[in-house]
Amino acid sequence: MIKTKADAKRALGDVSPEFVFYVCNGEVLKNLDELAKVLKRMDDAAYEYHVNAEKNDFSSWIKDITGDDKLAKDIYSKDRKTALSIVNLRIKDLKKRAKE
Repeated sequence: MIKTKADAKRALGDVSPEFVFYVCNGEVLKNLDELAKVLKRMDDAAYEYHVNAEKNDFSSWIKDITGDDKLAKDIYSKDRKTALSIVNLRIKDLKKRAKE
């Protein structure tokens, strides 16, 4: 849960090496900015590998590793373009909160 300036900074920062996200197309994600960049350029087949009726790897990674329950819930079961938009808005909000 993101409550403080420190929480926002932590959510925006790189995760520990053991918690990076390995995308099926070979890319490795260390933070939310990288997630946004990958979501923007990834094809729908790669997205559907990670987000389908059985799982939502991006939502799980966000919740379990960055601790941003709100973002994890907001992108759950969304299509790639909608998830990208939500992630970008959340990053903007977190950056604002990290400066306050």
